[in-house]
Amino acid sequence: MIGGLANAMRWLELLAAGLYAYQITGSGFATAAVTAARTLPLLLFGALAGAVSESINRQKILTSGMLATSVVSTLLATAAAADYLGVLGIAIGSFFSGTVWATEMSTRRRMVGEAAGPGRVAQAIALDSVTNAGTRLVGPVLGGVLFEWLGLAGAYALSACIQLACAILASGLPYHQQTRPIRPTMLFRDIATGLRFARTQPSILMVYAITIVMNAFGFSYTGQIAPLGRSIFEVSPTLVGVLAAAEPLGGIAGGLILASGTLRLPPRVVFIGGTLVFFASLLVMTAFPVYWLALLVLVLGGLGTAGFGNMQSTLILTEAPVEMRSRLMGIVSVCIGTGPLGILLAGAISDRVGPAMSVLSMALVGSVITVLISFRLASRRSHQ
Repeated sequence: MIGGLANAMRWLELLAAGLYAYQITGSGFATAAVTAARTLPLLLFGALAGAVSESINRQKILTSGMLATSVVSTLLATAAAADYLGVLGIAIGSFFSGTVWATEMSTRRRMVGEAAGPGRVAQAIALDSVTNAGTRLVGPVLGGVLFEWLGLAGAYALSACIQLACAILASGLPYHQQTRPIRPTMLFRDIATGLRFARTQPSILMVYAITIVMNAFGFSYTGQIAPLGRSIFEVSPTLVGVLAAAEPLGGIAGGLILASGTLRLPPRVVFIGGTLVFFASLLVMTAFPVYWLALLVLVLGGLGTAGFGNMQSTLILTEAPVEMRSRLMGIVSVCIGTGPLGILLAGAISDRVGPAMSVLSMALVGSVITVLISFRLASRRSHQ
């Protein structure tokens, strides 16, 4: 419930902020910069958050994080209502909220796996992936509708209320964890130990490498949704929100298939295959820029992101020792945090050659790198 509600508001804010930035600037790069500000903290603080969550009670981190994002959204809603909010203010607020997002993998996501028990980790993470995909469907649609009818202030006001409800839910969780004193030297030592362990595990290295490629070259398309919808497809803000929801819709279907346990494929095959399916959908969408075709292929691409997202966490939680899981999940957050670099690059390309060519070129490079990584790590695993 907490993941579903909080993540829906995260995607609502991202779309509404992107629409607003494009509306007042007309720049694909400015729109991308607002999106990048939300995800940059994952790169900066993800590994540290993973180490901290092994020392501080994860329930307390989750509760305080939800409360903090509610306060930030309230301030942004107030500033927008007073017509005193510019792109810089949105970016700063997004950065603070993104700092809380950096704790997601190592706190809430790990708590899901712990609650399910060792024998049901894959199904539990698959169901959580379905929830996440659902939020990426509902959030952008709500963001487009609210932005069109109530403006940026209305979108942030709803987000503030929902995130406050999440803080209340988190405060009542029956959760127990052994904690330990925090020492800065210990935190960095734990991160280094996790990295040394990951270097010996081809599956975990594969998760890290392809997560970087997927976020830097694949999910960078999210920063161009507003320019694509408004300038290429020429549709309303509401239909831009529907376009942003298409890939998550496929993610819900793919996640339900994985959660049912009927798909009997090795996790690595699902992880790599899902990544390539998603890149293929971006290539088709931008090579043939028709709105309804774009919706269809993004839904199909969502089946791929379901495989990617589910196995990303499952491979870590099933192949790493219990005492290392939070710090290794924190490093996953760092890999996800490379997304802003891709978003900014896609925005810069968009300003020169347009949003469609920007997304197409990024997807093409990403698919080639994915294939090369897969062959390289498969060879290393076979050698071991």
